[in-house]
Amino acid sequence: MSVHKSQISTKSDAYKKNRAAMLGRVDQLRELEGRAVALSSKRNATFARRGQVPPHERIARLLDPGLPFLQLHSLANYLVDDTDPTTSVPGASMICGIGFVRGVRCMVWIDDSGIRAGAVTSSTLPAILSIQKMARRLKLPLIHLVESAGANLMSYQVEAWAQGGLMFKNLANMSAAGIPTMVVLHGPATAGGAYMPGMSDYVIGVKENGMAALAGAALVKAATGEDANDRELGGAEMHASVSGLVEYLASDDAHGLNIARDVIGHLNWNARGETPSRRAYVAPIYDTDELAGVIPIDNKTPYDVRELLIRIVDGSDMDEFKPRYGASTVCVQASIMGYPCALIGNNGPIDPDGATKAAQFLQLCDQAELPVIFLNNTTGYMVGTRYERAGMIKHGAKMIQAVSNIRVPKITLYIGSSYGAGNYGMCGYAYEPDFLFSWPNATTGVMGGEQAAKTMTQVAEVSAARSGQEPDREKLRAQEEKIAAHFNNQESAFYTSGRVLDHGVIDPRDTRRVLGFALETCLESRLRKLQPNSFGMARM
Repeated sequence: MSVHKSQISTKSDAYKKNRAAMLGRVDQLRELEGRAVALSSKRNATFARRGQVPPHERIARLLDPGLPFLQLHSLANYLVDDTDPTTSVPGASMICGIGFVRGVRCMVWIDDSGIRAGAVTSSTLPAILSIQKMARRLKLPLIHLVESAGANLMSYQVEAWAQGGLMFKNLANMSAAGIPTMVVLHGPATAGGAYMPGMSDYVIGVKENGMAALAGAALVKAATGEDANDRELGGAEMHASVSGLVEYLASDDAHGLNIARDVIGHLNWNARGETPSRRAYVAPIYDTDELAGVIPIDNKTPYDVRELLIRIVDGSDMDEFKPRYGASTVCVQASIMGYPCALIGNNGPIDPDGATKAAQFLQLCDQAELPVIFLNNTTGYMVGTRYERAGMIKHGAKMIQAVSNIRVPKITLYIGSSYGAGNYGMCGYAYEPDFLFSWPNATTGVMGGEQAAKTMTQVAEVSAARSGQEPDREKLRAQEEKIAAHFNNQESAFYTSGRVLDHGVIDPRDTRRVLGFALETCLESRLRKLQPNSFGMARM
């Protein structure tokens, strides 16, 4: 092992400029996340009148105090339903993440009923499916705090209804796999939403406010002409004593959350798993706080990814694999928070040698059962006659083959550019990493806007030449501007996170902490024994 010496002065003008720019993006991230909290909090007086605990307080009461909570999808739906950057509210009317309940690592999901009564947005379903997939893969009990107006019938789309059935299928599959699912019914769950408690293993209903029904009173009247009462139709009290849907009846929200904590505690969940082996470790020699300044916010400015590595790995100590071969692809073995792991980073485009090196390295990691962390900052695989003749396609394919088939935990960070097939080789969204986070300066897409615009101009010029015509330069300039804007508007981390193309955007200074939590979560899941059954829990 060896410690790489930093070449960056934290007193330099370049460092100060990078830091100011990065912290500006972090402030933007916090402002966006704060929009959802502020909007939800406007209904706190309404919750108080009902004797309810507000959604953001519910999660605080559910989780163990003082233990970490990793929030997921905090920017979901940003610039989707509302495309105005100044008014768009992220969060998709939900709060979700991984935290601890009675010492058990759980996936938690809270309907934010402070925002439009918890009605779903265009990105709510993708975010739900994402956390359900994570919970099953990582063997995490799922706790859902329910209070939602459900689908917005004014913006109904048939495909959303059809795809929505996957939520309930996932709950059935999780139960059959031996992963507990739980609902605390704080408020209404109607229509399809009624199957949230219906498909969950444990249901806690809150008196007076908790309600589940396939049709509320208004729909019953419209469909059958019956004058019904919501409490008689689906109140928590009725379900606890008549239908049998509710196992535990709580006197209020706080009581319901205490019951949820007790039920999780009584599962004896941690007895069926082992604590991952952790080596003794020391913090990096270089301060993680410096990550806000060592990386340029302009992704066209090159930097050495080793400057990042020595600020996140234990003791800034790492062993680099084939450093002189395929030098722009950096492969190292190290540990983070005492957990041995491998990391692959980019110092530019990936060439044939770099792809070959990475493919071999990934196979060795799989053999040694080392989790792999991918640090994306690449414009893609090299192009041009030289690289095509050197076998860029087949060597790039080797790397993608390895990424697709390794069996160890995979964690991806977008820390700069991640374009084209380079994103695929570096375990992008489609390759289903266990965790995928972005830095606020990250950009992703098939290519950069300027490159796309110039490509289409060249296509137009070739086409005009074949026809023996002179291209309209003014028209081509206008086309370039339009294409560049179209691509550039979709590449930012805030935009892609709004479309649930990652698990969230993080402050670069939190990178080591987030990676340590993610590694521990993945390794713990590998050591957990489940008790599957053939059917899932059928409600009686």
